[in-house]
Amino acid sequence: MKHLLCFGFGFSAQHLAAILGKTEWRISGTSRSKEGVAAINSLGHEGILFDALKAIPSSVTHILSSVPPDKLGDPVLRHFASALSGQHLVWAAYLSTTGVYGDRAGALIDETAELCPSGERGQARVDAEKEWQAIANLPLHIFRLPGIYGAGRNPLQSVKDGTAKRIIKAGQIFSRIHVDDIAGILKASMAKPNTGRIYNVADDEPCPPQDVVTFACALLGVAPPPEIPFSKAELSPMARSFYADSKRVSNARIKTELGYQLKYPNYRMGLTALFLLSQK
Repeated sequence: MKHLLCFGFGFSAQHLAAILGKTEWRISGTSRSKEGVAAINSLGHEGILFDALKAIPSSVTHILSSVPPDKLGDPVLRHFASALSGQHLVWAAYLSTTGVYGDRAGALIDETAELCPSGERGQARVDAEKEWQAIANLPLHIFRLPGIYGAGRNPLQSVKDGTAKRIIKAGQIFSRIHVDDIAGILKASMAKPNTGRIYNVADDEPCPPQDVVTFACALLGVAPPPEIPFSKAELSPMARSFYADSKRVSNARIKTELGYQLKYPNYRMGLTALFLLSQK
């Protein structure tokens, strides 16, 4: 039986686990809290307290890390870098971010683009990618993710709870991806490993963020919130950092190399499916 160990068992990892199935896969996930371990167990998987994990089980064949770097670097590699180098694995993946590319003034970029992050968070991801790439004999694949949405985490909810904003910044373009497609792309990579490869994970239609909010409001039959100039928007430092970068991210490689067909090629299809699901 194949054994996937997920360092971090958040939004993306949970969706991957759900489509792998339990007959062919043993799935383990780590959490920093006992409550998190219990939540993983409740899904029918094996929850592991991260701080109690002393070694990577010899049965592990696949590894997925979605743990972000902290001020000291990558927490997974602080504990397990040497073990990963000596572990017999079929596939390993690190979930990074398209923030490593920095601001491209709306230009289209692919995985060969220079890494020039705009801030500390993006630089920390660049450093973490390099740490993972430095591990000898690790069948590593890096997946760079933009904004993620899906069931339980999407603009329809922010419109309903009154937190949605239409912030206008001239020329601002974001890419995004439905979490179901993240899971599908990871599964496709597992079926066709290519050690050392980097993949942008994004849909076909980067667009201004206010367009997504407007469409969500149309689906819900409510008036969109007023437009707010970026210069006057009250944003947290983290939210403001997202607006520092504007770019279109090419997804050609996931299609040509992995043969992946997006389930939700654009936000309209993704949000419509989520809206219909909420009506059942």
